[in-house]
Amino acid sequence: MKDFTHLVDLATERLGGRVLEASDEFFAPKENLLKAAKPVFVEGKYVSTGKWMDGWETRRRRSPGFDWCIIRLGLPGIVRGVVVDTSFFTGNYPQKFSLEGCDLSGSAPFANEKKRVMSAGTNWVELTPEKALEGDKRNLVSVEHAGRVTHLRLKIYPDGGVARLRVHGEVVPDQKRLLRGECDLAAVENGGSVAASSDEFYGSPLNLLMPGVGKHTGEGWETKRRRGPGHDWVILKLGAPGEIHRVEVNTACFKGNFPESCSLEACSNESSDGSAFLESAWKPLLERTKLKANHRHAFRGQLAESGSVTYVRFNIFPDGGVNRLRLFGRAERPEERLKGIELFNHISRARARKDLLDCCGSKKWAEEMLGQFPYASAEHLFEAADKTWATLGRKDWLEAFRHHPPIGGKAAKAKQSSKARKWSASEQAAAQKTVGQTEAMLAAANRAYDAAFGYVFLICATGKAGGEILQNLQQRLANDPETELRVAAEEQRKITRLRLEKLLAS
Repeated sequence: MKDFTHLVDLATERLGGRVLEASDEFFAPKENLLKAAKPVFVEGKYVSTGKWMDGWETRRRRSPGFDWCIIRLGLPGIVRGVVVDTSFFTGNYPQKFSLEGCDLSGSAPFANEKKRVMSAGTNWVELTPEKALEGDKRNLVSVEHAGRVTHLRLKIYPDGGVARLRVHGEVVPDQKRLLRGECDLAAVENGGSVAASSDEFYGSPLNLLMPGVGKHTGEGWETKRRRGPGHDWVILKLGAPGEIHRVEVNTACFKGNFPESCSLEACSNESSDGSAFLESAWKPLLERTKLKANHRHAFRGQLAESGSVTYVRFNIFPDGGVNRLRLFGRAERPEERLKGIELFNHISRARARKDLLDCCGSKKWAEEMLGQFPYASAEHLFEAADKTWATLGRKDWLEAFRHHPPIGGKAAKAKQSSKARKWSASEQAAAQKTVGQTEAMLAAANRAYDAAFGYVFLICATGKAGGEILQNLQQRLANDPETELRVAAEEQRKITRLRLEKLLAS
């Protein structure tokens, strides 16, 4: 996101941010800087020192120098931008400001914190050089420094008042704590963030990831009333790749404006070019499910097997508000995925060829993938798989299709190894539960499809029930042969990706 204000405010009181020390606070206390509420102006309100101001204000300096305050961030992280808000400070705002940061990691809570930040030996690093300020304005300044910081030192030149300070950035959590066991992979304190959203008219989607439960609807994510087709959604980046085992959707405080239902999808993609958000990248995690007003919904058994994922898309139908979203799971250790790709790179060529054919039945695809060994990372492998598949033609695609049994049919009829047969059974687990009329209709539709196109109906069936698959099959029967071939090829690409992930995890 180019607009850094969509990132979490690392210094907010809601996350434990605190102003520790200040050189002076004669007219207005330093604690006002981090208040969550917007600054206000009260006409005619005076205190013993002068006009009451909602901010931090120092006395008029009569000697050279500057004023300063030291802030402990609520969450350590990388600062991407700051908002120095001088609202209502018109003749008494600072001429300039600068910002420094330091990392006092190693103790939590910080031992001798004030002594350490005030020490002459503290390694303060410049985040923002001296910048001019305007009065009665939210001054937005980007920060280029990419290092992790736990504390900030705000300097104002030479003196004056600042209403609020917002410090937007990316949380860098304690990795040892994150890897200790099951945790909320999307929580802001664990590095979860918002990548994109459809709407945030009444409340920021970042509120979904905040600690605790919002006290009112303004502390949740709420969209405007939808007057046309479609639904609202938010894409979340997890603090660390991991497998999601349990989900909580909390509609606390939302009573006449909660969504009718919700669903969850997930994908595993480390790319920075937006390909993580392509429609084809997503796999179902939670099917569309009814929601209640002012209620904490817990889901475990209803979740599809996710594997290790990096992004989750939370869909609400058609619109409304949600207080909090929790995505509990186990974070993948950084060495786990590397270990998987390292092992894959070092197995014999014959074994690698067999594994690749289990993932995608095209011999040409497998040979071209072998020609690109070794792979620097899992992401490199996944990207090569997609690009190689896209270069193949009809003959190779049909060869891959023949390695799949009909949906609801017997795996033994397809050209599959025992591993691929096991994967097919897992992928079709939900569809295999289909009984009665739907089962008969699915079998008949499979036969009609084979007669029309000459190959098995292919769909990425993971998490899909028989009724949903039947509906999709019936719709695709109306396609012309060329269109349907490309649709089926795209479904094969999705299946291949899922199997490659399973291969590295095995």
